[in-house]
Amino acid sequence: MMSLHFKETAEWLEADGLGGFASGTVAGTRTRRYHALLLPATAPPAGRVVLVNGFDAWVQTASGTFALSSQRYTPGITHPDGARHIVTFASDPWPRWRFQLDDGTQIEQEIFACNGRNAVTIGWRVIGPATRVSVSVRPLLSGRDYHSLHHENSAFRFTPDRSNARLVWRPYSGLPGVVSLANASYAHEPTWYRNFLYEEERARGLEYTEDLASPGILRWDLTRNPAVWILATEGHDAGFGAPEATAASLRRAEEQRRTQFTTRLQRSADAYLVRRGSGKTVVAGYPWFTDWGRDSFIALRGLCVATGRLDEARAILLEWAGTVSQGMLPNRFPDQSDAPEYNAVDASLWYVIAVHDFLHAAAKARFALAAHDREALEAAIDAILSGYASGTRYHIHATDDGLLAAGQPGVQLTWMDAKVGDWVVTPRIGKPVEVQALWLNALRIGSSTSEKWSALLARGTAAFQSRFWNQRGGYLFDVVDVDAVPGTTDATFRPNQIFAVGGLPYAFLEGERARQLVAAVETRLLTPLGLRSLAPGEPGYAPRYEGGVRERDAAYHEGTVWPWLIGPFVEAWVRVHGNSPDAKREARLRFLQPLLQHLDEAGLGHLSEIADAEPPHTPRGCPFQAWSLGEVLRLQHVVLAE
Repeated sequence: MMSLHFKETAEWLEADGLGGFASGTVAGTRTRRYHALLLPATAPPAGRVVLVNGFDAWVQTASGTFALSSQRYTPGITHPDGARHIVTFASDPWPRWRFQLDDGTQIEQEIFACNGRNAVTIGWRVIGPATRVSVSVRPLLSGRDYHSLHHENSAFRFTPDRSNARLVWRPYSGLPGVVSLANASYAHEPTWYRNFLYEEERARGLEYTEDLASPGILRWDLTRNPAVWILATEGHDAGFGAPEATAASLRRAEEQRRTQFTTRLQRSADAYLVRRGSGKTVVAGYPWFTDWGRDSFIALRGLCVATGRLDEARAILLEWAGTVSQGMLPNRFPDQSDAPEYNAVDASLWYVIAVHDFLHAAAKARFALAAHDREALEAAIDAILSGYASGTRYHIHATDDGLLAAGQPGVQLTWMDAKVGDWVVTPRIGKPVEVQALWLNALRIGSSTSEKWSALLARGTAAFQSRFWNQRGGYLFDVVDVDAVPGTTDATFRPNQIFAVGGLPYAFLEGERARQLVAAVETRLLTPLGLRSLAPGEPGYAPRYEGGVRERDAAYHEGTVWPWLIGPFVEAWVRVHGNSPDAKREARLRFLQPLLQHLDEAGLGHLSEIADAEPPHTPRGCPFQAWSLGEVLRLQHVVLAE
C-alpha cells in the first residue's frame, strides 16, 4: 500500500438513521464481526442483523486481473491483498477509495448509507487511463444477529428471485430479504467462503472465525458506464427504479442532507440520532451499543442542544419522559420484547440536566416550545425528584443530611458499572461524589419552579461541602458513608470529583478548594485522550485495557481513559481560571486540540469510547462513541465559545 493519511486499521462508519449501519476499515479488511455492508435494525434502533457482510472484488483490464478487496483468513493469511493498490482514501462526506493497478489504471470506489432506509449504495468508476475495464464482485452474505457469527450450513438458500436488474436473496426464514439492484450481469455460482479471521474479536478474547455464503458474481463493464450497486432490505426499496437513476437520486439526497452540517463533527454527530418508534433517541455507540439512558442524556447536551438541533432534543426528551417509574428512568430503553432495566442511580439525574440545558437553549434561541411539552418535561423532573427524595429501588433515597444514598450488594448503579458474573468491579455503595453533584444540581433546577426543594437543597449543599473534602489529600472523597456505614469514606483518587466543579450547570465547590482539586486531577488523571478512571499508584490500577472479557471488564474503570470526561474537566479548568477569553484559548490549545487529532486515528471523524491509561494511549472499546463526541461539541459550542 502506498502512503496514506490514515492507518489501514482505521474504521469508517455509515449510519442509516434507523440504528443500522455499514462499517469497515480503510484497508477494506473486515477485522470485526460488526463490519458489514448491510446491517439493518429490524426494530429501530434494535433488532440488528447482518445480512451482507462484504464482497470480493476484482478488476480485469487488458493487462490482467487485479484485486480491489482484501480478506483475512485463519491462521493469518491475507488473500487477496487489494489494499496494496489503494493510493488515497477519504472519509468525508462518505468513504471513497482510489486504487492504482499495476498497469496504471485508476479505479474509484465509494460507499454511502441512505438516511431513513435500510439501504447502502456502492459504486466503482474508472478514473483513467485504460480501456476494456470490467469489475466483478462476489457478495458475501450471512443472516445473523450482529453479535453472533455465521458458519456453513445446509439451510442457507442461495437462489435469488430475479427480475431484470433486481435480485432478492432470502437466505433464512424470519429475516428480511436482501434486495440487490445493479446495472450488472449476474451469474449464479453459489459457494462458501470459509474461516474468515476477525483480528479485533481475537484480541477481545472472543470467537473470531466465520463462514460466509456467496451466491454468485455481479459483473460490470466500466468502459461503458460507472458501476452502480444498491443493497437494501425488502420494503426499504420502495421507489427504486433503474439502477443509475436510483443511485443518482440517493446520492443527491445524501449530498443535500450532509451539506446542512457545517462542520465535520456535526456530520459525525448525526450518526447517533436515530428513530425509535415515532420519536427519536440516541445510539450510545457503534458498533455494539443501542440507546442507553445515561449515555443518551449526557451525549444529547452536545449532539443536539449545543449545536442547535432543538427539535431533535425535544423529541428525544419527550420520548423518555413517559418512562419515569418511581423516580427512575431506565438505563436501557425498553424494547418491544424486553422489560425496561431500571438499574442506574444517575440516569434520571442526567435527564434533569439535559432538560435544563434544553430549556435554557430554547429560551435563548426563542425556540417555539408548546406549553404541554414544557409541562411534560417539568412533570418528569418533579417525578424524578419526588421519587428520589422519598426513596425508590436499590435503596436510593435522600438522607437526613440532604444527600442521596444509593446501592445494594450485587448491583452497579453509577456510570462505573462493570460487572463480571456476580462480581461488581466498582460497587461504590453509599454516597458517590458525582451522584451528589448531580443530585444537588437537580434540586437547584427543581427549586426554580417549586420551593418545596429549597430546604433539601440547602441541607444537601451544607453536608456536601462539610463531608466530602479530604483535607489530608486536598481533593474530594469518591464515596462517603461507604457501604451505608455512617462516617466512612473512600479516598480513592478518581475523576468523579470533577463534577463538583465542572460538567454541570452549577458548581458546588469553589475557591481554593476547587483550584486544588482541578490541579490534582490534571496532574494525576489527565491524558491527551481524556481522564483516567483511576490514578496511577492506586490499588488495582490497570495500565492497559486488554485480554479476555473478564480482564477487560476488570480494567474498564480502573485506570482506563474516558474521552467524555474531557468535557467536565475542561469546564472545571476554565471556571477556576476565571472563565476569561485567555483561559478559553489556552484550554482549546492544551486540552481540546490533542483530542481532535484522534478524529483521524480510530473511528474516522469520531472519538473512541476509551483508551489505555498509559502511553501511547491506544484507543479501545467502541471506535464511535456518542458521549465522547457530544462532550467535545459541548466544549466547542458552549464552554469555550467566546
